[in-house]
Amino acid sequence: MRVSLLSVVLVAAAVVAAIPFGWGLGVIVASLMAGPDFGQLPAMTIGVAVLASMAFAVLPVFRPQTRLAILVVGAVVFIAIARTL
Repeated sequence: MRVSLLSVVLVAAAVVAAIPFGWGLGVIVASLMAGPDFGQLPAMTIGVAVLASMAFAVLPVFRPQTRLAILVVGAVVFIAIARTL
């Protein structure tokens, strides 16, 4: 099986984009579970969400371009929401 350099670069970029995506997802999960005063809960949910988003970045569920696009758009949305709060 031959892997192209472009696919490797796209997956590597998706792994990097998975960090802010997972962070935002973890904070949203914590606030949904415990409300606005969630205390120490993000210490657990952020780690799990970052690992899950990194797994999504490397697993061949979608094409590498699609995975990168999903993670970048999601990270931008999470950052935009955080800037408004």
